[in-house]
Amino acid sequence: MRRRRRTNVEHRVADHGDAFVKENPMFHKILSRLLDYPDEALIDALPELRHHIRDGFEATEYLVLDRFMTDLARRDLTEAQATYVLTFDLTPEHSLHLTHHLFGEDKNRGPALIDLSEFYKEYGLELTANGESGQELPDFLPLMLEFAAQLETDEARLFLSRWNKVLNQLATNLETGGNPYAPLIRLIEQRAQLAEAMA
Repeated sequence: MRRRRRTNVEHRVADHGDAFVKENPMFHKILSRLLDYPDEALIDALPELRHHIRDGFEATEYLVLDRFMTDLARRDLTEAQATYVLTFDLTPEHSLHLTHHLFGEDKNRGPALIDLSEFYKEYGLELTANGESGQELPDFLPLMLEFAAQLETDEARLFLSRWNKVLNQLATNLETGGNPYAPLIRLIEQRAQLAEAMA
């Protein structure tokens, strides 16, 4: 079974004054980690992640995250990895590459990916990857959440709110099969919806 590349966002402070360089919101970091490929490092990090969800989360968010992490900790790692690959790599309608849900393999997907990469650069953020095959595409949801974690809370919500329809469709697709990752996508969608309500 192939090992998914671990994608990280490297924060480089560009000449943007004091904008958007606050401490990373743990919500986005935690969701980014839980939606990435499960490995021993993630299992080892679960106690720390549990500590971070004790404060600053709505009760429903806490319950979803606690339930997911409890289930993940109890599962055999090989089984968890197989579930992840089957869910996200082998089922196109579950893809974590969000532009896939908009364009599929249409040629218009390329410009959309370029636009997203350029958007990241405007914030002085460079995407890097710790993998043998280079970096992930910019529309990979865990990577997008890592980016959002570098922003002010309102900016992060606004950024993700642009993807609400895709997040809703992805969550619905996962819910159809009772997939355990579905509630995590709903949490991201619900946070993003706050930006639309405030607009």
